[in-house]
Amino acid sequence: MEDYLVEVSWIAFMMIVLASYRLTHLIVFDKIAEPLRDIFLKKTETEAHEIKKIPTSMVGYLLTCYWCTGVWSAILLGLMYLLFPTVAKYVIFILAIAGGQAIIETFVGVNIKKTEMYNEKIKQSKK
Repeated sequence: MEDYLVEVSWIAFMMIVLASYRLTHLIVFDKIAEPLRDIFLKKTETEAHEIKKIPTSMVGYLLTCYWCTGVWSAILLGLMYLLFPTVAKYVIFILAIAGGQAIIETFVGVNIKKTEMYNEKIKQSKK
């Protein structure tokens, strides 16, 4: 029986993981993809008079579900890497750098906010 498993280096795999993370985040959360998401969402008002956007179709759900979009991003980038490696390596490279940067910024940003909050508490306690 022939083995159809394609070998992927660990560095390529990690780059695809980071690229998939970034692409997923871009689709589900980033402002730049909001016009695309809004096509498949409708605004509704809650009892607390808050405006929420809810999916009007499975596509809308897909574009707002991090887990769902993550699976499709992984499939897209994985197949791209296997079928069109010449083009895919550039897309994956850029998205991987952006994904790594986003992860680092999350940790740094959280720590900066904690430091600012701590400094504010110290200032208030001295008054």
